[in-house]
Formats: sequence, structure tokens, C-alpha cells
Amino acid sequence: MIRFTVWKTAHHYKGFQSSGHAGHGEGEYDLVCCGVSALAINAVNSVETFTEDACEIEAAEDGGYLNVRFPGPVSWKTDLLMDSLVLGIQNIREEYGEEYITLRIEEV
Repeated sequence: MIRFTVWKTAHHYKGFQSSGHAGHGEGEYDLVCCGVSALAINAVNSVETFTEDACEIEAAEDGGYLNVRFPGPVSWKTDLLMDSLVLGIQNIREEYGEEYITLRIEEV
């Protein structure tokens, strides 16, 4: 199962973490893993390309772990990119079910 956690204050995002795999095998498992990975990596690349906000990235070589933190204040652009990431993760969870992915949004 993929556990996707997002950290945010009342007004801004502070980071996110994706850990685990949707399952073993092919089919829906692969679609969920690939979808989550593509969304998360694209969000990080977009923040780095389209904003000047700093981010700290920690990732596992096998692709089963990604931890992204924003150590300082973030711009409205990063907030918008993160809103898009969360929407995409919610859509995957609704389409494939919570047996493959959980989403937690924690206020920090």
C-alpha cells in the first residue's frame, strides 16, 4: 500500500511524503504506483523549475520512498502546484480505492 502524507500550515504547504508500493504484480498495482510516482516527481520538478522556493528531497533508489520538505516559506506558485498534486492523488485514490493508497493531510 502507498501511504501519501501531506504537511501544511493553515496557509501554506510544508512538504509531503510517499512511501510503499500499491502491491505486487501487474495491472492496477502498476497503474497506481506509476500514477503516484509521476505526480510526485512532476510536482518536485515543477517547484524547482517554476519557483524559487527551496525544497529538501530524500528518495529511495527503489522508488518506494520520497520525502520532500519546504524548509522556508513558499510562494503561491508552490501552493498551487501542491494543490494540483493533492487533487491528483485524491483522484487516483477515488478511482482505485484505499486498498492501494491512503492520503493524509496533516496540519503542522
